[in-house]
Amino acid sequence: MFGDSFFKKVENKSGIGKDTILSLASKLQNSNMKDEKVLHELVQEISGITGKEVSKEKEDKIVNAILKDNIPDVDKMI
Repeated sequence: MFGDSFFKKVENKSGIGKDTILSLASKLQNSNMKDEKVLHELVQEISGITGKEVSKEKEDKIVNAILKDNIPDVDKMI
């Protein structure tokens, strides 16, 4: 689907390698996105991977938005 050049561009911009991206994508695909504990773990993992600190309050807001299907349409974000 995505070529190595795509992953190289992402890595150059973010510092996150192809293997990490693919591992995270696989984890997201295979996770129960309606399990609050799983969602908290995923937010924390993404925070660690990106080096961006997420406050407990913001983490709770993210998890609640996902649980309530209140996620922006990805097509509108592109």
